[in-house]
Amino acid sequence: MAKLITLTTDFGLADPYVAEIKAVILGINPNVEIVDISHQIEKFNIRMGAYVLAAAAPYFPKDTIHIAVVDPGVGTKRKPILIETENSFLVGPDNGVLALAAEKQGIRHVYEIANPKYMLPKVSTTFHGRDIFAPAAAHLSKGISPSEFGPEIHGILKPRFAKIFKKGSTFIGEIIHIDGFGNIITNFTADHLESISVKESVKVKIGEATLMLRLCKAYAEVKAKKPLAIIGSHDFLEISVNQGNAAEAFKAKVGDKVILYRSS
Repeated sequence: MAKLITLTTDFGLADPYVAEIKAVILGINPNVEIVDISHQIEKFNIRMGAYVLAAAAPYFPKDTIHIAVVDPGVGTKRKPILIETENSFLVGPDNGVLALAAEKQGIRHVYEIANPKYMLPKVSTTFHGRDIFAPAAAHLSKGISPSEFGPEIHGILKPRFAKIFKKGSTFIGEIIHIDGFGNIITNFTADHLESISVKESVKVKIGEATLMLRLCKAYAEVKAKKPLAIIGSHDFLEISVNQGNAAEAFKAKVGDKVILYRSS
């Protein structure tokens, strides 16, 4: 029986949508605790929702249920899914918003949410967060087996921002997030650096700029206004400027391609 359900959405807080989701959950399981990760995801920005969920989810207790709803394709053929990982459960649309968190936590099983017993009696075509995902998570929190929600499916939609492409001795990824400090957060991890023998310095190309950067453990290991590379607090490779704004310095934006080179 899960004790926690989290919510990550692009709904904001001015409208009644978040309250409706919480009302449905508590109507089914009044004993579960609900934690808001964020409702300020940029509208329709699946990449941002995926990053925020993947960053926060590992710090919740085991068996927490995470609902993520950034769903520009609501009402279309994209599937509502429930992912059982090694550490938690992820509930939301199969559009990529769950992909980074699922990859980081290790996928055990994926089920399509298809059993009407665990949905609201009337399902709208525009608000699956309330009518499908909230009741599914609430029933799951009461101990219903994941396999009861629908057929097991194999694989989830893995969008480009959740993929790394290998080309010769290089990896090709992209910028998945730029935080409030202007740090450029890529989809590379420490494992990618290790696999191509990156230890003390990192060679990357962002846009037209090819950079050779010191791989640091702290931003202050380089002088103020100097660039660096670092594995950040969420285990992704960041390109940063100590006490500066890397995104502005290198004219980078979310979605830009990043090339990581093997150490010579």
